[in-house]
Amino acid sequence: MAATESLQSEVRELQRGEFTVSTDPALIELDLVHGFLTNSYWAKDIPREVVARSIENSLCFGLYSQGKQVGFARVISDYATYAYIGDVFVLESFRSQGLGKWLMECIMQHPRLQGLRRWSLITRDAHGLYAQLGFEPLKKPQNCMELHRPDVYQQPNTRTPGTRILK
Repeated sequence: MAATESLQSEVRELQRGEFTVSTDPALIELDLVHGFLTNSYWAKDIPREVVARSIENSLCFGLYSQGKQVGFARVISDYATYAYIGDVFVLESFRSQGLGKWLMECIMQHPRLQGLRRWSLITRDAHGLYAQLGFEPLKKPQNCMELHRPDVYQQPNTRTPGTRILK
């Protein structure tokens, strides 16, 4: 069974009052997620098809209020050693209710994500939230490297110029 099929067959739903966190990919409102991300500081102008592909290839968590999506997060993982958390948001009108923290707790308690050696995420402004869950600044930032292309979505071709496709 393919990994995506396996994840879709393991749908989890958690309730807290009127709110639900679900991993059911069929519930995700692509237009809402894309609309938020394309205006965010971390995914400015991201194409809709890129958001769709990222959702398809991640373990996604939707946050819902009475059936309407009000938040989102996704996890990229090998389900054995590592998980990266990305695209976490709660719509502004639903903030300050502890929903972001609850969404993160739901993610970190997911059965497929237990026993991982390392979790990571990148944030510009939510350090306080993530610190409550045990995240801290890199202990050895000198050991970390990245290839960061913040303007990739503004370029007509997302491949790096001069790149060859290897066969």
